[in-house]
Amino acid sequence: MADDSKPVYLRLREIIAASILDGEFRDGDMLPSVRALAAQQGANPLTVAKAYQCFQDDGLIVVRRGVGMFVADGATRRLRDMERARFMDTVWPPVAEQIRRLGISAADLGVERV
Repeated sequence: MADDSKPVYLRLREIIAASILDGEFRDGDMLPSVRALAAQQGANPLTVAKAYQCFQDDGLIVVRRGVGMFVADGATRRLRDMERARFMDTVWPPVAEQIRRLGISAADLGVERV
């Protein structure tokens, strides 16, 4: 479910990141053009460009003038590391606290360790 409280470019960034992490786009693969992704997601092309710019700023995509945008070499690993750190620093602590508060065990979650 999308978080409508987030700016559209951040939601688009999450969609692009998930596509890379899920292997839909691998290191070296060409990404959809700004216009193509805008049409696919029903977004403004300037908003898509802003989302792509975030990835460029992080060195995760490279632009080849006249050709297109590509997933940078090593981007999948770096993106996974960045997203894992973000998850552990910002998402997991309140989830872990809620699990503790509700008395949910690792067995309840179907995992060996929480």
